Amino acid sequence: MKFTTTIRYIWAFPNTAIGLLLVLPSLVSSGRVRNVHGVLEITGRAAAWVLQRISFSGAVTALTLGHVVLCADGETLAWWRSHELIHVRQYERWGPFYIPAYLFSSLIARLKGKDSYLDNRFEAEAFFYQRKVT
Repeated sequence: MKFTTTIRYIWAFPNTAIGLLLVLPSLVSSGRVRNVHGVLEITGRAAAWVLQRISFSGAVTALTLGHVVLCADGETLAWWRSHELIHVRQYERWGPFYIPAYLFSSLIARLKGKDSYLDNRFEAEAFFYQRKVT
């Protein structure tokens, strides 16, 4: 592993650690945990349970926490993978400041009368580059 890659993993690790808490519950509940290009993808009932309880401005189909991506099932994850990988790169840039910055961006959008999800700068970037990848 290159030095810069190691630094990116360390910088994003506080957020990754949150996602890692779902590895055991996922495995126990017949979920799937796999490493895809250095990103841990967690699917199954435990991930679905978490996603159902998080609501920013509607249903959440996938969620990235550092180098961990949660999704209810593999088919949905295949659809959203390129979008979620952009969030992984954002975590590598922002590190432990990503979640507060993300929430602040949603708040600013809402205060401007805009959609707190679609007009969030992190989501806008992910949707922009997702279109270029898919």
